Amino acid sequence: MPSITSAQQPPAGPTGPAAPPAAAPAAVSSSPSVAKNGRVFEMRTYYCHPGRLEALNKRFREHTNRLFVKHGIELVGYWMPIDKPDILVYVLAYPSRDAATKSWAGFRADADWNAARKASEEDGPIVQKVDSVYMSPTDYSPIK
Repeated sequence: MPSITSAQQPPAGPTGPAAPPAAAPAAVSSSPSVAKNGRVFEMRTYYCHPGRLEALNKRFREHTNRLFVKHGIELVGYWMPIDKPDILVYVLAYPSRDAATKSWAGFRADADWNAARKASEEDGPIVQKVDSVYMSPTDYSPIK
């Protein structure tokens, strides 16, 4: 199963008596620059096993996108970095963070998704790592 690391977590640092006290980072939602009533965006980066990117693209094209929409996930865009092979980056949108949690729970439990994933991995695993970052738009962002 792919690991999911989140940029929402503070970086690991020194611990022990010499370490400075850990201060919790300020929540982005408390910033006055966050758009009021803005959607929540999620940027996901998939690091594929070498040579498996096209299997991932096929799975998105033929199954995943339809199932995302079925579970209330809005598709914003998909990109492949020009200078980094075997990587797919995409952005999704949700009405709220709670809606994102519910959508992902429904998606992961979906029998059609599990069948599509299993079939797409008959030639071996596709994704070795997933990074997920949830983001709030700013009040001056052209997309909210």
